Parts: sequence; C-alpha cells; structure tokens
Amino acid sequence: MLICLPPSEGKTPAPEGAAPVDLAALPAPALTPRREKVLDALAEVSARTDATDVLKVSAGLADEVARNTTLRTAPAAPATDVYTGVLYAAAGLGTLDGAAAVRAAESVLVFSGLWGVVAPGDRIPAYRLSMGVDLPGVGRLGTAWRDDLAAALDARAAGDVVVDCRSAAYVAAWKPRTTGADATDWVAVRVVREHDGQRTVVSHNAKHTRGVLAGHLLRRAAEPPTSADTLLAAARELDGQVIGTEVGTGLSYRMVEATLHDATTRTGPRTLEIVIA
Repeated sequence: MLICLPPSEGKTPAPEGAAPVDLAALPAPALTPRREKVLDALAEVSARTDATDVLKVSAGLADEVARNTTLRTAPAAPATDVYTGVLYAAAGLGTLDGAAAVRAAESVLVFSGLWGVVAPGDRIPAYRLSMGVDLPGVGRLGTAWRDDLAAALDARAAGDVVVDCRSAAYVAAWKPRTTGADATDWVAVRVVREHDGQRTVVSHNAKHTRGVLAGHLLRRAAEPPTSADTLLAAARELDGQVIGTEVGTGLSYRMVEATLHDATTRTGPRTLEIVIA
C-alpha cells in the first residue's frame, strides 16, 4: 500500500531553535538536485515585490512568503507537525505509534511543490509554495517534478495499490503507471454527500473523510491492502460509523457506502467513491 497525500495549504512553523532541514536526509536522494533548484528559485522569487502574485497567494500571506527566503536556515520539524490542515487532523498522523507509525513511515508520501515528496517523519520548515505555481527559473512545478518523481517512485509503487488522496495539481506531478512492468493498482479517493437521494461533491468534508480513511488504513490490525479490491474491503469497515461533524452546525455525518468504479481511461485510476450522509 502506498498512500499519496497533498500537503496542507497552511503550514505550522517549527519551534525556534530547532535544527534546519537536511536535504540529504529527505527520501529519494535522487531528488536532491531538483530540490536545490526549486529551493533557490523560491527564495529569489519570494524576495520580489510581486512575490504573492507569482506564488498565487493573497497579499495577507506576505509574511509567510517572506519566510521562503530563509528556508535553508529556518527551524524544521517533522512533516506531521508542519502539515496541520483538515486532512492531517483527521488522519492523526502525528499521534501514531507502534506498528501504525512504522506502517506510516513505509506507506505514506506527502507530495510537495518544494520537496517533491516527503515522508511523515521527515523534518522540513514551514513554507509557501503550491504545485500549481509556474516558478520563474523552474517552470510549472507539476511538469518540472514529473520525470524526477517517476524515476523515484515508479519502482516503489509497482505491483502495489496506490491510495490517491491528492488534488489534481499534485496528481500532475506523478501519475502511477497502470500498464507495463511498473503497473500499479491506482485508486483515486472521491467523496460525495448524499442528501434527499442526490449525491454532490464536497470540499471540506472530502478532505476530512480522506484523512479518516488514511488513518484507518494505518491503524487497523489487518494486513495493509495490496489491491483495489482489498482496499475497498478495508474502507467498508467504516460503513455506518460517524466520521465527522459539519462546520457551523456541529451535526455529525456517517460513511454510508463505499464503491469501486472502473477507470475511465486505459492509463487513469480506478475510483473509490465514499458516500457520506
């Protein structure tokens, strides 16, 4: 099993005095030259007066953008402490211990416009850079990372099930192979709400539900899924459970169904559709 996660948009800075990032210690050492290039280009862009426009963030995030200029010396913390969005709160990656923590270290990759990929325990500083950015000196990050990530990840994913919880911008950087020697069982996770017999796509609750699923896959006592079918069976263990509450109303919602849909193209993913109500 390989669980692919997006980063959280906001990042929590590491405590002052913590050691900075060690690029050589990050996973997939072959990605180091690309990381160096993106890191330098990001620092240069972030010092410009138009940095927030280039990085596609609001002017109110100027202080976070300014932090990008000192990332080599900024304090770093485990990725599970830096990424603290809705998905990560639901997954509880930072609270794992024992076999679940080992499984997370072996099975979870967080995709990043800056680092390419990191594992939950990898130490990184807080930064501002999304995969959808066209970074001067590097180009569109989803394209710039594509060959490097394929070389680093295709063999790791071969013959396994890839549980894909990423958004489209991060999928663009690495698409698991579904044919050939490095073929995987690639499964994208989609969450929909059922109300009055109609199903609609949701955003906040989708992130939360993907996090719940990821946490469940890591904590369950059974062996990790190795195919789309065993992933579906594992997901269905959550059927009927209350998995979250609505923002604003505080009303709870349950997972009511999980189904597996075939890929719509020869090289695309199958879809695990989770229905909440």
